[in-house]
Amino acid sequence: MKTRVTELLGIEYPIIQGGMAWVAEQHLAAAVANAGGLGLLGGANAPGEVVRDMIRKCREMTQKPFGVNVMLMSPYADDVAKVVIEEGIKVVTTGAGNPAKYMDAWKAAGIKVIPVVASVAHAKLMQKAGADAIVAEGTESGGHIGEATTMTLVPQVVDAVDIPVIAAGGIADGRGMAAAFMLGAEGVQIGTRFVASTEAQVHDAYKERIVASKDIDSAVTGRSHGHPVRCLRNQMTREYVKLEAEGKTMEELEYLTLGSLRKAVQEGDVQKGTVMAGQIAGMIHDIKSCQEIITELNRDCEALLHKQW
Repeated sequence: MKTRVTELLGIEYPIIQGGMAWVAEQHLAAAVANAGGLGLLGGANAPGEVVRDMIRKCREMTQKPFGVNVMLMSPYADDVAKVVIEEGIKVVTTGAGNPAKYMDAWKAAGIKVIPVVASVAHAKLMQKAGADAIVAEGTESGGHIGEATTMTLVPQVVDAVDIPVIAAGGIADGRGMAAAFMLGAEGVQIGTRFVASTEAQVHDAYKERIVASKDIDSAVTGRSHGHPVRCLRNQMTREYVKLEAEGKTMEELEYLTLGSLRKAVQEGDVQKGTVMAGQIAGMIHDIKSCQEIITELNRDCEALLHKQW
């Protein structure tokens, strides 16, 4: 399946793995790259030298293209922005902000810049700033989210910009991928499905919580202070939502989530940790290799797109 996204990124399949904090490290990114998609290393709040180390380790595991997700709200964003240039990274995705301050330097270094957006206005702004493509991410996604659904956001962004659009949010199989293409997307970004992969360096309890999920098992915290985050329901989310309803400030709520994602990913605390996952978790019933996931996504998507109705 060839699209402007596969041509832009030099990949076999128009499938990008999300740059998830504490999850998107070298083992996962390399596995996705070797399977024909675009693997991403998640910069998150890591210092530049930590990201540099991940990049170099990833290069030892794959000869195929991979990129780095730069979290613009990170206190180390400036350092990571320099590291991707110094290490010759060719693809950068960005989240939580506007990458305009880095755009000239990245473009001069030959880096393809793909911001993640949650609105048409942001998509237009990013195209004007020089973005090579856009990830339009719906509210079904895990982690930090916007308000518009993937079904409504993607076609509106496609109509608003000329650069390729990559759909994200609520996509875990060939049906979701085919639907994204029917909405005008030329690629998909997938997170939760890749968390439940054999190569993801995530505690088994985290993966098992995703596999055991039902359709109603996700919750959104942080709406009261404008920073909504989707994760799976547990003791932490129940307490957080209760305190939000009581009108607690963001500062008063921070103690609940400080280090909680690492606690879930690395220690397997799926009750008091933050188990970030999208609404699509209820569709994931097994743990497979990245090769199996990508092969099935592409096969089933192509079959649907070529189906005679």
